[in-house]
Amino acid sequence: MDRVRVLVVDDEADFLKLIKRRLEKRNVEVSVAPGGREALDHLAGQPTDVVILDVRMPGMSGIDTLKEIRKRYRETEVIMLTGHGSVQSGIEGISHGAYDYMLKPFNIDDLLERIRAACERARLKKAERERA
Repeated sequence: MDRVRVLVVDDEADFLKLIKRRLEKRNVEVSVAPGGREALDHLAGQPTDVVILDVRMPGMSGIDTLKEIRKRYRETEVIMLTGHGSVQSGIEGISHGAYDYMLKPFNIDDLLERIRAACERARLKKAERERA
């Protein structure tokens, strides 16, 4: 499998630095965005397999960002993150087309497994579209 391309979207700069460093050590190509609008701008110009998206962000919420990603980039999978202990927001994300959700804090290897599974699903969707 080619190198996985991930976009991490979170309004916490320290979290973005940490997750970027930890995923890159595991051979994941990581880009970061501090909010939903920046994420959509990034996706417009950069192929991305999986978006790791925080639910609660100022400005454009994670759920609103997810809805736009689903409309514009159907083959890109999204994993929602929530740090507020609310499973409800993860369920809401799934209902709007997220691949999965995780609660913060999380184990990096668990996240990596979910990223790889989501990436495989994204690539299968792309292959199906190309065959059609």
